[in-house]
Amino acid sequence: MKISRSALTISALALATTLGLSACKKIEDGEGSTGAATAAGADAPAVQVPGLKSNREQVGYAIGLDLGNSIKPLEDEVDLDAMVRGIRDNLAGNEPRLNDEQVMQVMQGLATRMQAKQAAEAQTRLDDEKKILDENAARENVQTTASGLQYEVLTPGTGPTPTTSDRVRVHYEGKLLDGTVFDSSIQRGEPVEFALAEIIPGWQEGLQLMQQGAKHRLWIPSSLGYGEQGAGPIPPNAALQFEVELIEVLPASAQ
Repeated sequence: MKISRSALTISALALATTLGLSACKKIEDGEGSTGAATAAGADAPAVQVPGLKSNREQVGYAIGLDLGNSIKPLEDEVDLDAMVRGIRDNLAGNEPRLNDEQVMQVMQGLATRMQAKQAAEAQTRLDDEKKILDENAARENVQTTASGLQYEVLTPGTGPTPTTSDRVRVHYEGKLLDGTVFDSSIQRGEPVEFALAEIIPGWQEGLQLMQQGAKHRLWIPSSLGYGEQGAGPIPPNAALQFEVELIEVLPASAQ
């Protein structure tokens, strides 16, 4: 049976606590007079927080936050009261209400439902992509290429146009079609530099439609982006929208 991320987290916390206590013991043994002071302060809470006055309360809440992050994608599948009963039974050494085989069956059922849910969400994103890009294609200022990439010229450029062997320095902001910003050099206040050969096909094609100094808005179909796998905050089958400013075209040898 696989060990969950939460179980690994708690194990890591337990190990860190054990190592920390071991280090404190060494300090006590080595420093002599400071040992009593260390022990005297051991019960003092790490931080002062209303409603979490003891170390036990604060540690419990901290672990709860971490568990919450771990199960958030599953929140519609998890009954919190039942989860707490499972934790209490485990800590008390009570006979589990599910044996190992039943746990495996429950988790396999969860995996099946989650896979079906993710497939439905991915199909919905494809449907939304087609609808939005079809509507977008009818706009006067939006151009659609043979690959399906769409772009709008916000500011024309006057310098060179990059090729796949070049490097570029750009400012950009990337959004999902619902407006969610997933990455932005503009917000970070620092442009980025990369080789065209290193980036997704939609970016490669879009940048080769720009001259240095230009600013374009790009709509990249999922097939020219991260496809069925997605990447990080970008879910599977997600079309992307970027505002890109091509600051400088650099030769491939530039570092």
